[in-house]
Amino acid sequence: MKMTELDTPSLLIDREIMMDNIRRMQLYADQYDVHLRPHTKTHKMPALAKLQEDAGAKGITVAKVGEAEVMAENGLNDIFIANEIVGEVKLNRVKKLAETINISFGVDSIEQCEMIEDVFSDSHKPAQVLIEIEVGENRSGVIEESDYIRLVDYIKNCSHVKLKGIFSHDGHTYKAKDLEDCRRLYNEAQKRTLRFAQLAEEQGCKLETVSIGSTPPLLHDFGVMEGITELRVGTYILMDVSQGNAIGSYSTCAASVLTTVISKPTNERVITDVGAKGLTMQTRSEGICATTGIGYIKNSDQVHIDQLFDEHAIIYNEEFRNQIAIGEKLEIIPNHICPVCNLYDYAYLVSEGEVVEEISILGRGKLQ
Repeated sequence: MKMTELDTPSLLIDREIMMDNIRRMQLYADQYDVHLRPHTKTHKMPALAKLQEDAGAKGITVAKVGEAEVMAENGLNDIFIANEIVGEVKLNRVKKLAETINISFGVDSIEQCEMIEDVFSDSHKPAQVLIEIEVGENRSGVIEESDYIRLVDYIKNCSHVKLKGIFSHDGHTYKAKDLEDCRRLYNEAQKRTLRFAQLAEEQGCKLETVSIGSTPPLLHDFGVMEGITELRVGTYILMDVSQGNAIGSYSTCAASVLTTVISKPTNERVITDVGAKGLTMQTRSEGICATTGIGYIKNSDQVHIDQLFDEHAIIYNEEFRNQIAIGEKLEIIPNHICPVCNLYDYAYLVSEGEVVEEISILGRGKLQ
């Protein structure tokens, strides 16, 4: 069917744009002779993860154990959980996955590793862990070198925990004031990550993996420093308004939400049938990824969603209101695609306006 025949709201993915995005990032990783391990929390679809691996990705990244389980059930067998996994229930689930696939996950404290050592004490395979390094985002990860050295030394003496590597996330680059600031933050994050890799080596631990990643710097050719072994990047496959703003174009935005105009109650107000439950209310307030409104009307002259209710999107634009009719369908490019994918059961792969495949979002709601 034609995509305009779909009921709304519907999540659309332009096949050609998506495949171009997949190939472009893989070529970037290949150029610098590093592995690409895409973060699939962006799309939560095993079918898309397989396309990324088919293009050359070494494995995939997920954010939650539930996402790892879904991906493993659907044939993905090299998975890194880029998060601290804490608690007996979750660690036992990881231990079960480790029986059949290559799986690793993040740590940043001795207390966490004590739990892992205990849970994996009866496993024939040690838990594979990567230490997270805090590089400026002010989130999780080791900050002080002294704490890091103590953690490395503790893991060295564990019988059931193996230190595979380290990882960092330079998410603060989203707030870079311009591209030069983005380059600076990215390079500082790389240098800090490599410093911690050196510290591990000084403690007698040669790391297999030194992993970095966030989308904004990797949309530009800022390079990859020697010693980095892996790029862990997610949003690039579908892109969104914030990432489009980082490169000054929405031409690589593969995902959009199809919505129907249901009301034009005033001379300037337009109402469509997707609200916060299908678009989220996320915005970005500063830097190269700063957004206007709560979503961009695709192929419009800077028309944005001004307001969202649970089931309604509101646009205030008299000129736009006079150009469209009730019943007409619009495409909205979301500000942040990752949480949007988590709101739908299916995505529709489209090519030149035709629906070519319905893809189940099997990782939807896998938050545990």
